[in-house]
Amino acid sequence: MSSSLLLHNQALHDILRGHLTEVAQDEALTPEVAMEAIEAGSMVLLGNPAHTGVRPLLVGQPARVKVNANLGTSPLSNCMQTELHKLATALAAGADTVMDLSIAGDLDAIRTAMLAACPRPLGTVPIYAVGQRLLDADRPISEMLPDDLFAEIAKQAAQGVDFITVHCGLSRRGAELATGRTLGIVSRGGSMLARWMRETGRENPLLEDFDRLLDICRPHNLTLSLGDGLRPGAGSDAGDAAQWEEVVNLGQLAAHARSRGVQCMIEGPGHLPLQQVRAQIMGIKQLVGQAPLYVLGPLCCDSAPGHDHLAGAIGAALAVEAGADFLCYLTPAEHLTLPDAADVHAGVMASRLAAHVGEIALKRPWALAREAAMNKARMALDWEGMAAAALDPARLHARREPHKGEEVCAMCGKFCAVKMLR
Repeated sequence: MSSSLLLHNQALHDILRGHLTEVAQDEALTPEVAMEAIEAGSMVLLGNPAHTGVRPLLVGQPARVKVNANLGTSPLSNCMQTELHKLATALAAGADTVMDLSIAGDLDAIRTAMLAACPRPLGTVPIYAVGQRLLDADRPISEMLPDDLFAEIAKQAAQGVDFITVHCGLSRRGAELATGRTLGIVSRGGSMLARWMRETGRENPLLEDFDRLLDICRPHNLTLSLGDGLRPGAGSDAGDAAQWEEVVNLGQLAAHARSRGVQCMIEGPGHLPLQQVRAQIMGIKQLVGQAPLYVLGPLCCDSAPGHDHLAGAIGAALAVEAGADFLCYLTPAEHLTLPDAADVHAGVMASRLAAHVGEIALKRPWALAREAAMNKARMALDWEGMAAAALDPARLHARREPHKGEEVCAMCGKFCAVKMLR
């Protein structure tokens, strides 16, 4: 454990000493392989010692692809108990991490309740809390003080948040480059910072004072998820100068952060036509030094409201095959409303399916083993074996319930091809 990352990050060193063997085994890796990837920056270990009961998690190559579920209140729907129910739903569906994106209500109470209820890493976007205080008081975002933003990050780190989205790569130049887009800037945090920079004439404080951010994160092993504030929000904006200017910045920031003992993931790239997905994923990974890539979608069409979890899953499967490491789910509510528990379950399952499809293409042993188990069970008409191999066994049992006493499925009955050729 002699890399510059570990030399500067005592919290990470302590977590690895206590959990390295167990987290490596979770990924079918040796501790040595996991350590090498963490030191190289192609993998991060999520886990803040202040998050009581959290099970640390490896994200990045060569671990399995992970899935995140976004939760949180909005000004139009604000109920802590509802969000905690959705948290339980996400975990039961197999989400590996959760993010609290709340922007209404008592954000500290919501965040601490989620941390207490979540045994898996939990992320946030700290600028939302700063923005809420201003906007709820009918004050413009230009009145945000950089000291308030850094203080909010420090508070959330002490509360136990495991990773944060911070739009450090969004520069004044990048924001100007985005002015000619079809859909401008669609990131909430990115739009707030762009407005702040436009009205104050100053550079992004997260970029200008990046070392101050690192000094806050390091003692808590708070992993930075370097946000894509300039991700395309329409397929026609994909791959423009604004997007790539930010990616270049993120790569440089990630390398500097690792040299100072802070782990980083990279976010991107949003809405992309299908033919751009592979090239963009590979290009981003190259520019950020193979840091773990955390993708929203990518959504391969803009015209599927109500079904964006499917549009995102199509892009995500291709993204995984091209090198993406971490999928942020989309739900059927995307672009329309706040997701309910059913949306959360559907979103997690769609992203888990996309991850599995991509890992089959990559010939990952765990993905191939699941496929082989399902095929063997189907040949034997072994319904319990099929359920054990299924990504969503509860759905299998629910759909089969009316005919569970039959050996064959209700689609074929006596025409079952497997039974016909026994």
